[in-house]
Amino acid sequence: MAQPIICLEGVAKRYAAHAALDGVDLSVGEGEFVALVGGSGSGKTTLLKTINRLIVPDAGRVTVAGEDVASAEPHLLRRRIGYVFQEVGLFPHLSVGENIAITPKLLGWAPDRVARRVETLLDLVALPREVAARAPAALSGGQRQRVGVARALAAEPALMLMDEPFGALDPLTRDALGTDYRALHERLGLTTVMVTHDMAEAVLLADRIVVLADGVILADGAPADLLAGTADPAVRALLEAPKRQAERLRERLGA
Repeated sequence: MAQPIICLEGVAKRYAAHAALDGVDLSVGEGEFVALVGGSGSGKTTLLKTINRLIVPDAGRVTVAGEDVASAEPHLLRRRIGYVFQEVGLFPHLSVGENIAITPKLLGWAPDRVARRVETLLDLVALPREVAARAPAALSGGQRQRVGVARALAAEPALMLMDEPFGALDPLTRDALGTDYRALHERLGLTTVMVTHDMAEAVLLADRIVVLADGVILADGAPADLLAGTADPAVRALLEAPKRQAERLRERLGA
């Protein structure tokens, strides 16, 4: 593994009687694209949010680039970590450009540097620069999600956290945006941790898949290695889901 940028050691989180995370150990190397998969309630989003301290674990330790997140100022920590989620969360009273510029302005960047960064990011996420002046409501769902990615990248983070980022989009837009984001991951040398319910998306985009169930990690590895090496029937069923879907599609189409 490359030099770890994220380390979780014995991380636990409970909600009443439910163990959302139960002694999780996980390291993510610099430059990796890791997909967190598993059923609802398996602990995926809880794990993701411990990394940027949106959730504080009951036990264990989380470090980012060697810093214990428990001792970091939350707002300063989050300014260094890009975060994209399904609902996008753009501010409706701000223009697209103003939404993208929020974190650089908070960091005290000069106005000309902020303006250049907004233009650069619109280019990176394949949106015309003129959308900077528009309201988020004037954009399609896919365009708003691209703006969400641009906003998360605005302060030039090395680490991106993504929680079902493409889940609300139609299949064609979802596929296109996922492919474009993977290209950005490579181009910018990012480290990405993504929660997804879509196994096909995980297999196509991620270098490594981490399978969770009931707050514990069942399997962790490259997609092909997991499929070839796992003996766990639940993990195998999850990994083989895209193949089963493709076979059913071929049958329905008479191929």
